[in-house]
Amino acid sequence: MSSMVDRAGLAVAGVLADFIETQALPGSGVAAGDFWRGVAEIMARFSPENRQLLAVRDALQAGIDEWHEQRRGQPFDGAAYRAFLTGIGYLVQEPSPFRVDPKNVDDEVIGAGPQLVVPVLNARFALNAANARWGSLYDALYGTDAIAAPAAAGQRYDPARGAKVIAYAKEFLDRAVPLAHGRHTEVGGWSVADGVLAPALADPAQFVGYRGEPKNPQAVLLRHHGLHIELLLDRKHPVGRSDPAGLADIVMEAALTTIIDFEDSIAAVDAADKTAAYANWLGLMKGELQASFAKGGQSVTRRLEPDRGYVSPQGRPFELPGRSLLFVRNVGHLMTTPAVRLPDGLAAPEGILDAVITSLIALHDRHGGDRLRNSRKGSIYIVKPKMHGPAEADFTNRLFDAVEDLLDLPRHTIKVGVMDEERRTSANLAAVIAAVRHRIVFINTGFLDRTGDEIHTSMRAGAVVPKGEMRNQAWIKAYETRNVAIGLACGLDGQGQIGKGMWTAPDRMADMLAQKIAHPQAGANTAWVPSPTAATLHALHYHQVDVRVRQRELEGEAAPALEQLLTLPLARYGSLPAQMVQRELENNAQSILGYVVRWIDQGIGCSKVPDINDVGLMEDRATLRISAQHLANWLAHGICTRADVEQALRRMAAKVDRQNAGDPAYRPMAPGFEAGLAFQAACALIFEGASEPNGYTEPLLHSFRLQAKGRRV
Repeated sequence: MSSMVDRAGLAVAGVLADFIETQALPGSGVAAGDFWRGVAEIMARFSPENRQLLAVRDALQAGIDEWHEQRRGQPFDGAAYRAFLTGIGYLVQEPSPFRVDPKNVDDEVIGAGPQLVVPVLNARFALNAANARWGSLYDALYGTDAIAAPAAAGQRYDPARGAKVIAYAKEFLDRAVPLAHGRHTEVGGWSVADGVLAPALADPAQFVGYRGEPKNPQAVLLRHHGLHIELLLDRKHPVGRSDPAGLADIVMEAALTTIIDFEDSIAAVDAADKTAAYANWLGLMKGELQASFAKGGQSVTRRLEPDRGYVSPQGRPFELPGRSLLFVRNVGHLMTTPAVRLPDGLAAPEGILDAVITSLIALHDRHGGDRLRNSRKGSIYIVKPKMHGPAEADFTNRLFDAVEDLLDLPRHTIKVGVMDEERRTSANLAAVIAAVRHRIVFINTGFLDRTGDEIHTSMRAGAVVPKGEMRNQAWIKAYETRNVAIGLACGLDGQGQIGKGMWTAPDRMADMLAQKIAHPQAGANTAWVPSPTAATLHALHYHQVDVRVRQRELEGEAAPALEQLLTLPLARYGSLPAQMVQRELENNAQSILGYVVRWIDQGIGCSKVPDINDVGLMEDRATLRISAQHLANWLAHGICTRADVEQALRRMAAKVDRQNAGDPAYRPMAPGFEAGLAFQAACALIFEGASEPNGYTEPLLHSFRLQAKGRRV
């Protein structure tokens, strides 16, 4: 436990205070005394209101629970339910039509392309994501199941598979950047003369630059739907020497933006964890973050990529960003942190601390000079998750005002991304956007957390459908469509991002290519992907769909009625077959245990976790919330008993142990189940799930993780 020091009446963990004063403040232009006094004032002003907003959440949920209890056994009355929600203030009046008007928004935010989300505590992953602005299409196709071709044999290059990759990639070029005559397989070489590319493109304007000598360029830069495509030319390269044009690779502009995550994908429970997270964010904002690791028997050091230089057709040099534009996702309003204690001894709201410190750190980017820049417009981009309704969005807006005043920033320098992942936000989305209209640049549907909140909000209404059926419910279809329609109506097109959720199966790229095109087709100009490779492949979808055209087609279409969004996902049958119940119990139990055991014992907040069928899926607290709330709901309505769940947990603990047998840091849960903190945490998440605030998993996870860290000390 870090010793505490006094800073303007706040008790601050020594490790955090030292980091702020020796690393974050120098070069920021903010004096230490002014900073701590400002932090103390912000905490005094906003902490009580933060607690009051959480009390409103609890009161609303208690009222909804009581309403459902009083009508147990009666048919659901949607009109009465909506009237009730309006009466208690859960639903608010729709605002008059308005348009958002953020200023100084970077081009990456306005454009259409993939988005990565990466845990801030893993420096290597954070660097990989930041550098995923550009990715090799050949590598992405060759190293995954994206194409139907025989898998590569061993470590050596497989020419047969390589030929399939090249054919696929050149067909892509024929569609995205077609030639005036012929096909890309027929090109024998590229050259530039008097600003004209040869062979000629069907649309000459798609040629935007090159690198090297005009008669024998090293690279040709093309653009389609706002995204760049770089043709790498090298006749000495193992691939290029066998290509008629010397084409060694096709480099895709891919992850335009990346979210550096302080929230669902990390396990940060104390001052040491928070300081490590802030230190990595500082390294990114200064452009100095590095990560060294062993690869192929050698030590490799990863750094941020520099910008990429080209010559325009007119002969003028120019650069393109070499990295994703970085957002930072702060924590929500719920959690507090022991890293700072208020004068009354209470732990400080973690979201308030994040807002101040991540913004302070971002000053280094604004003052970057010759450093690698993040925002070329001088903006700071903060994603704020887990907000419930417009009052909480207004709170965030005023909090960001106060942070800007503390850091002497122009108003609305700090931009906000709103995660539309709680039902009270979905149901009042236009009012939420209106509350932050001058700084909003991002809305994003999050099916996973949104489902967890749906289950918890309706906990007393009845038993919900099996987890696998949730995606087919009326509310989720209304939610996804309303999000885009309302975003367009509020003017987010051309001003920011309308986003869609994560593809969670990083090893199933063929399936992703087949399915994730639905996101740009829905009018979303970004969507989450689990890896840089997935970003490169998902970029193909934005060449297939011109999102701005699609958004114009959708503008003016009416959003689905609110009644559809409020349709409850309840099972419509009396009893479920025992075999189905057991399968659902084991599926949820395995998912919970597979994630929680790494969170509690190793502090891993997000990773690829084998599911019950041994398929690797990206798991974080949002997926955990669904599984835990689902079992809590079925327990509450007698679909299963506590003994049923306990037996499923024991069976699945043994399975999870087997799945992790190759991890030397793993500690088995079986056979001494109750002795292990991870198993205890999994049980608590289920058996206490109905009473946890909004069904969130963080309070219990943090409690058990702190115990685990204490045991090691």
